[in-house]
Amino acid sequence: MPTEPTLSLSEPFAAFLRDRCYLVTGASRGLGAVAATALAAGGARLVLAARDRDALERVRAGSCHPEHHVCVAADLRQTEQIAGLAVAAETHAHGTLDGILHVAGGGLGLREPLIAAADLETLFRVNVVAAAELNRRLVPGMVTRRSGCLVHVGSIAGSEAVASVGYNTVKAALSAYVRSLGQHLSGSGVVATGILPGAFRAPGNSWERLEAGKPDVVQKFIAERLPRGRLGEAAELVPLILFLCSPAASMMGGCMVPIDAGEGKSYAATG
Repeated sequence: MPTEPTLSLSEPFAAFLRDRCYLVTGASRGLGAVAATALAAGGARLVLAARDRDALERVRAGSCHPEHHVCVAADLRQTEQIAGLAVAAETHAHGTLDGILHVAGGGLGLREPLIAAADLETLFRVNVVAAAELNRRLVPGMVTRRSGCLVHVGSIAGSEAVASVGYNTVKAALSAYVRSLGQHLSGSGVVATGILPGAFRAPGNSWERLEAGKPDVVQKFIAERLPRGRLGEAAELVPLILFLCSPAASMMGGCMVPIDAGEGKSYAATG
């Protein structure tokens, strides 16, 4: 198995993050945990959110300055728990939350092409509605301060149609949401962006589990889809995420940035 690249922050870039406060959803494992650890290494203060409090506490304890971070156990399928998370984030940030990193999401194992309405609604709630509701509650304060960033983790599946029907659909919807919201917030000082990753391995994520359970399936995918001949690593996504979480990303509003090592095959032409 390839060694995961080591993340290093240059001092000037780390200075962008120092003492800023971010809410990170899906922070208990996978990309959320990796990105949260990197933000903490840059000096940020964090509100770590996921359903599993014990896993969140392990991420907090393993991060730089754990005393600067708080954990909030919340099920983002429940509107009242989203409301409580928003209050907790504002409280920890003393009313000056600098950004939200929306990592929570996924296909939830729902692979039926003729997907049931209830299952599709669940996927929308986890991948789109939860982020939209958190933004609805927290962005007005950012607009008042004329400063803030919203970073959403999408997927190239939203334009490549390479995953399940439900997952492709909700990730396409998330891209449309970010593009639309970014335009709406243009000029407000709040920058809404996101990333479109290809296949990557992260602690506890679906690719890591698939590699452990069905390595032949993963090797076939690598041979057919990945020009580099290997899965991506979560740490390779982190520099882009940190950039989008910083004030340096001021021109990125509405952008969903592909980061797929050549896996994606779609392109858009305008004229």
